[in-house]
Amino acid sequence: MKLSGYWRLSSFYFFYFAVLGVLAPYWAPYLKSLGFSAVQIGNLMAIVMATKIVAPNIWGWIADHTGRPVQVVRLASFLSLMTYVGVFFGAEFWWLAGVMTLYTFFWNASLPQVEASTLNHLGKDTGRYGWLRLWGSLGFIVSVVAMGPVIDRWGAATVLPVMFVLLGGIFVASLLLPQPGRVEHHESAPLLVVLRRRGVAAFLLVCLLLQASHAAYYTFYTIYLSDVGYSKSFIGMLWALGVVSEIVVFLYIQKILRHFSLRQIWLFSIAVAVLRWLLIGLFPEHLAILVFAQVLHAFSFGAYHVTAIQLVHRYFRGKLQHRGQALYSSMSFGVGGAAGSLAAGYLWQWRGATFTFVLMAAVALAGLALGLLFVERERQTG
Repeated sequence: MKLSGYWRLSSFYFFYFAVLGVLAPYWAPYLKSLGFSAVQIGNLMAIVMATKIVAPNIWGWIADHTGRPVQVVRLASFLSLMTYVGVFFGAEFWWLAGVMTLYTFFWNASLPQVEASTLNHLGKDTGRYGWLRLWGSLGFIVSVVAMGPVIDRWGAATVLPVMFVLLGGIFVASLLLPQPGRVEHHESAPLLVVLRRRGVAAFLLVCLLLQASHAAYYTFYTIYLSDVGYSKSFIGMLWALGVVSEIVVFLYIQKILRHFSLRQIWLFSIAVAVLRWLLIGLFPEHLAILVFAQVLHAFSFGAYHVTAIQLVHRYFRGKLQHRGQALYSSMSFGVGGAAGSLAAGYLWQWRGATFTFVLMAAVALAGLALGLLFVERERQTG
C-alpha cells in the first residue's frame, strides 16, 4: 500500500471511531440527563445497533453492484451529517428515536465498505490491517478522554455539537479515500452457497452472541460507574485504557498470528470477554479489578475484531467482499447489539447491574461453546 493511501484510509478510521468515542460512553448519560428511564435509554441505544442490521446490507449490495464503494461511503457520510442536525431541534423520545434512526442508518453504512476496501488494498498482506485500524482506536481515545472533563464542567448536552463536528470530519475524510484496486471476481460463489458451508453460519451466530454480550457495557458502563461514585473524567480514562490496550494488540497482531491461528485467537478472545463481564459486574468498587478488566479489552474486542474481519475476508470472496463485511456487521453489531441493548435496558431496571453483567457473561460463554463445537479451522474459501 502506498503511503498516501495509508494516511487517507487512516483519517477515515480516526474520525469514524472518534464519533463512537462520544456516542458509546456519553450518549446514554445525555439521554439520562433528559429524564429518560433505563428502558427508554436501552431502546434508544438499540436503534444505533438496529440500523446496522439493515444499512450495511443495503449499502453493501449497492457497492458490490455499482462497483463504486467509495462513492457510496461519501454519500452515506454526507447524509449522516445532514440528518444528525435534527438532534438540535427536539429532545422528546419519539423525535430522538426518529433522528437517531436516520443518521445512524447512514453512519452505519460506511464502515463495512471501508473495511472491504482496506483489505482489498492490503491484498495478501492482511496482517497489516491492525496498523490501519489503530488510528480508529486513537480517534476513540482522543474523543473519550477529552469529553469526560468537558461533560463534568459543561454538562451532558455538549455531546451534541461535538458529534456534529466529528461527523463532519468523517465526511471530509470520505472525500480523501483512495479508489479501491481491481477486485478479482472469479473466486466468488453465490452468497447462499457460502452461508451453507460448514461453520460459516455458526461463525456469524457466535459473532452475534458476543456483540449481544457487549450491550450492557456499551449502553450502561458510564452510568454504572457514575452511580458507584466515579467522575466522568475518570470513567473516560477507563474507556481510554481499554482502547490503548486494543492498540497494543493491533501493533503486535502480526507477530501473534505467526504462532497461533485466526480461529485460536478468535476463540481465546471470546473466553476473555466472559471473564471481563464477570469482573465488571461483580467488583465495581475495586479499582484494580476495573483497570484489569479494561486491559482485557485488548482481546475481548481488539484481537477478536482483527481475527473476525480476516475470517470474513476468507469466507466471502470476490463480488461478495462488501456484502460479507456488511453481513458480519449487521449480524453481530446490528442484530446482536440491538437485541443486547434492548435486553440490557429491561434487565438493568428489573434486576440491576450485577445480574445484567453476569447474564452477559453467560451469553458470551454460549458463543464460545458454539465456536468450539461448530466453527472449524479457517481455510481459504471462495
